[in-house]
Amino acid sequence: MKIGVTFPILDQFLQNVADGIEARAEEAGVEVTIVSAQEKADTQLGQVENFISQGVQGIIVIPVDTDAAGPMTEKAMDADIPLAYVNRRPADLPAGVPYVGSDSLVSGILEMEALAELAGGKGKVGILQGDPANEAARLRTQGCKDVVAEYPDMEVVREQAGNWYREKGLQITENWIQSGDEIDIICANNDEMALGAIQALKNADMLDDVLVGGVDATADALAAMEAGELEVTVFQDAAGQGAGGVDAIINMYNGDETPAVIDVPYQLVTPENMADFK
Repeated sequence: MKIGVTFPILDQFLQNVADGIEARAEEAGVEVTIVSAQEKADTQLGQVENFISQGVQGIIVIPVDTDAAGPMTEKAMDADIPLAYVNRRPADLPAGVPYVGSDSLVSGILEMEALAELAGGKGKVGILQGDPANEAARLRTQGCKDVVAEYPDMEVVREQAGNWYREKGLQITENWIQSGDEIDIICANNDEMALGAIQALKNADMLDDVLVGGVDATADALAAMEAGELEVTVFQDAAGQGAGGVDAIINMYNGDETPAVIDVPYQLVTPENMADFK
C-alpha cells in the first residue's frame, strides 16, 4: 500500500507530524511519499494530481490554504482514492473525508487563560497571528480574544499576521517596540513566532516586562521555557496527528468505519509540567 502526503512546508512542528506519519507507516508496512508545497496552493493541488496519476492507495493533505482545499478533495474523490486532512481543517469537509487534528479554538483559550492568570487579569495584549488563510490561525486568535473579553482590565491593542515564521514574529515585535506601544502580553499562535518575539524583547532589554505564550511545545520552545523566557505553550501532539492520518487512510482503504473528526487533544504546558513533554 502506498500513501502520498503533501505538506504546506516542513517547519519544526510539521516535520514532527511527518515523523509521526513515517513511524506509523513503517509499523503498518505502508510506503509513504512526503512532499512539500512550499506554501503554494497551486503546487499542492499539482502534487495531489501527481499522487493520483501514480496510483497511490491513499492521500494525506496538510493544506496550504484551508479555504482552497475543495479542488484537492474533488480530485481524490473523483479518483475514488481515500483522502484525509491532518492538522489544518478545511473550511469545507464533505462526508467521507476525515479530519485528524486538534480544536484550534481550545489552544488559543488555554494559552490566553494561563497568560491572563500570570498577568493578574490585566494588561495590554499583542496577538501574533499565523497565516490568516488557515482556520487554525483564525481560531487560535479568536480563542485569545474570547479570553481577553472576559477581563475588564485587559484589551487587545495589536494584532498582526506573522504567518507562523520566527523571523516575522521578531520583525513584528520590533515594530511594536519601536512604535512605542505599551504591550504587557504577547499571545502568539505558535511557538516559532513566540520565539521571534522573545528575541526582539531580549534585544530591547524588555523581556522581563512582557509575558509571552505560544502553541506547539516544540523542542526550541521548551528550551526557552526552561531558560525562563517563555511563560506558556500548548502541546499539540504532532506525532499523534500524523499517526492518526495514516490510521484513517488504512481504515478507509479497508472499508472500515472512520469518524469524520478524529480529535487529538491539546494540553497546556507550563514550567511546572514541561518535563513531561520533553
